[in-house]
Amino acid sequence: MSDSGDSLGGFLRSRRARLTPEEVGMVSYGTRRVPGLRREELAQLAGVSLTYYTRLEQGQAMNVSDAVINAIGRVLNLDDDERAHLHTLARPIRRGREPQGPSGGRAGTVRLIEAMTDVPAAVLDRRSDVLAWNRLGHALLACHLDFGISAGRPPNLTRMLFLDDRTRALYPDWEREALRAVASLRLVAGRYPDDRGLAELVGELTVKSPEFASLWADHPIRTCFSGRKRFRHPQAGDMELEFGILHVPDDSWQRIMTYHTIPGSPSDAALRLLSALAHARPALTGPDEATTARQTGERL
Repeated sequence: MSDSGDSLGGFLRSRRARLTPEEVGMVSYGTRRVPGLRREELAQLAGVSLTYYTRLEQGQAMNVSDAVINAIGRVLNLDDDERAHLHTLARPIRRGREPQGPSGGRAGTVRLIEAMTDVPAAVLDRRSDVLAWNRLGHALLACHLDFGISAGRPPNLTRMLFLDDRTRALYPDWEREALRAVASLRLVAGRYPDDRGLAELVGELTVKSPEFASLWADHPIRTCFSGRKRFRHPQAGDMELEFGILHVPDDSWQRIMTYHTIPGSPSDAALRLLSALAHARPALTGPDEATTARQTGERL
């Protein structure tokens, strides 16, 4: 992960590249070596000098005003999430030394998800490291992994999505899930530019996954607190689940992710089957055990 200046410049360049002069009411002159608006065109439309805008794109402008940020966001046709992200990048908050390793889920939060016996749930940190999950959450998201979580290298949902074949096969709409994951990670990277653990995760995925690298370079931005996900589960079959994300009300950026279905729906029946399997055998770890569980589920 680059520093805040590079992140700001990359974000602005990516959004300039998406616009043509005609889309913003300008006449294009000459041959363009790269697509999109030129710096001088954006500066003119935003009402700032080319020198100032260039310094801003290079991360060298200090004390950027709301008026300037909003003007640039208006010219670039940014949506609400992108505009908020631009404010964050233009005026980064230095938060001091950040913890490098996973801190673990709060005891009360872990007890809460453990009490949700019929709801898949997991506690995630801002990097999407899994700090804890209940039996059904583990069965849904990672039945091929041990239930226990290593403090040194916990499962990371974004790493699994891009680098783990079984996790990839879990999502029929993998491309949409991948975009959503990267867009969320970009938001976190903007808010925590000094998080070394996050930088290491981004670096690892950029090297190992060309798909991640391509998405990351495009600077997608999206805040997502709820929605739907389709699963093709190896034990319970196809299901469509609603998900919701609740943030722990402190500065840890820990989140509780839960999933639910419409009662009486086919997905509800599939989730109930998975729940029966999860509570009968809470720590499925290998293909032989998964096969046994699937056969057991067929007899339920």
